[in-house]
Amino acid sequence: MLWIAFSFAWQRYEVMNDIIGILKGKCPNCKHAAIFETKGNIFLLRMPVMNKRCKECNFKFEKETGFFFGAMFVSYALAVAEMIVSLVLFWLIFDLQPLYVFFIITGMAFLGSTFNFRLARTIWIYLFY
Repeated sequence: MLWIAFSFAWQRYEVMNDIIGILKGKCPNCKHAAIFETKGNIFLLRMPVMNKRCKECNFKFEKETGFFFGAMFVSYALAVAEMIVSLVLFWLIFDLQPLYVFFIITGMAFLGSTFNFRLARTIWIYLFY
């Protein structure tokens, strides 16, 4: 019985460790080095630049050509979730006019694009680690 409780606690620890690694953008293998060289800047029209391999453990991030094609779907899901939360928040709770809500959601999608790009690729890497 004690072994089952310990096993469950260890699994929860591993899941939390992975979630923290995803949010920080760290390597899924060693959890030390960053996946991205630069974070990108939407105002300067610069997308984030990924490292080819981990600088600590030499883990290859892109397993094959076209590996990050699936990350587009993760990015889409993240953007849709952000837009739904914004819609509920600004239209239903703050009772703003639909045109204002549209501009707010469009602005948030634009400003969050580089963050969504990094987060989607990191989630995709962790899914197939």
